[in-house]
Amino acid sequence: MSEVEHFTATVGDELAGQRLDKILAQLFSDYSRARLQSWVSDGAVLVDGKQLRSKDKLRGGERIEIQVEREEEVDSQPEAIPLDIVYEDEALLVINKPVGLVVHPAAGNREGTMLNALLHHAPELTLVPRAGIVHRIDKETSGLLVVARTLKSQKVLTEQIQRREFEREYQTVVNGVMTAGGTVDAAIGRHPAVRTRMAVVGNGKAARTHYRVAQRYRAHTHLSVKLETGRTHQIRVHMAHIRHPIVGDPVYGGRLRIPKGCGEALNGVLRTFKRQALHAAKLGLLHP
Repeated sequence: MSEVEHFTATVGDELAGQRLDKILAQLFSDYSRARLQSWVSDGAVLVDGKQLRSKDKLRGGERIEIQVEREEEVDSQPEAIPLDIVYEDEALLVINKPVGLVVHPAAGNREGTMLNALLHHAPELTLVPRAGIVHRIDKETSGLLVVARTLKSQKVLTEQIQRREFEREYQTVVNGVMTAGGTVDAAIGRHPAVRTRMAVVGNGKAARTHYRVAQRYRAHTHLSVKLETGRTHQIRVHMAHIRHPIVGDPVYGGRLRIPKGCGEALNGVLRTFKRQALHAAKLGLLHP
């Protein structure tokens, strides 16, 4: 599946003296600088009918033409996997991901992922890198994910994430009774000994998690959690770091904690709850 696109624009006098790559970024702002640069390198950009280099400066008044054949960006296969679509339009989709569904193919999970399901639902996503997936949640975490349907939407949403304007709120139940909400500001990186795990480490990437108490129980606390950054396993690592690990977390939760004197029903739930009690409940973004 491929698609030919053709764009034209005239360089205004206010852009005179600037480099071609800078001008392209202003005239064709729907596309990333990296993609525009690749089109220049491939000879798909003509200035008054001639190929120029990105560093060449323009005088103003030139006509720019771009003609590109958009090739498939995704080599995974579509699969008829049901999707719980919360919202959908021509620019994006919002998916309510169930527990157990991997978002993106990786070693050991080449098939049966949300990406495969998206390609079946919207075949045009083969033309968008990563099938439009701009953020992820863990396999055993449920909840909302936004998917960009076009290159423009992907660029806009990715920039919102980078500027920390993309809001993500989670609901979780942690071990222990917390007296108040707060913020965990602790860098996260690979665990120094167990490379498949993440940990709070001094040389990690900045990570900040805000949490507030939604409800207290005798031995647990229901929290609403907002991410300011989006590191791998961030909420799970930060909650374990402050000694309130998420209930059911098989990696960071530690040993099973059964409250003294709890009833049979709660005892049974805790013993059979084999995934982290974490749900991506709310997204906040500017529609592209």
